[in-house]
Amino acid sequence: MPARFYEQDVQAKLKDKRKLSAFLDELTYKHLKKLKKSSLTYIFCDDEYLLQINRQFLNHNTLTDIITFNLSEHEEVLTGEIYISTERVVENAAKFNTSYTDELHRVIFHGALHLCGYKDKTETDKQAMRKKEDQCLKQYFKPVA
Repeated sequence: MPARFYEQDVQAKLKDKRKLSAFLDELTYKHLKKLKKSSLTYIFCDDEYLLQINRQFLNHNTLTDIITFNLSEHEEVLTGEIYISTERVVENAAKFNTSYTDELHRVIFHGALHLCGYKDKTETDKQAMRKKEDQCLKQYFKPVA
């Protein structure tokens, strides 16, 4: 099933959702060998919306750019919801001196990588996650020959 993208009172400014959905399918199938079906839902929202989710489900009272929920019941079927604050993406793009488009896609890939088992709690895990995000960005945006 292709990834789905919803905008909750924001404009994510995503281009070519079909290409992105196909890339996310390829990414998840590559990392989860037993996977037979993938269903990813991305919800783009503002800080306040994501803060409420953070408080309600994670007991955190902080702003964040992404929250990922693995809703899978079987290892053959990946089901996930990924909430992304476009306000945090804009701020982080400026902070890290990158484009909104690159930062948005980094966060999109970050959520999918979490669902594939990558963590980011320790410094070592963060470095491995960043490396995988960079690989995804490079592969996704590589020029078509």
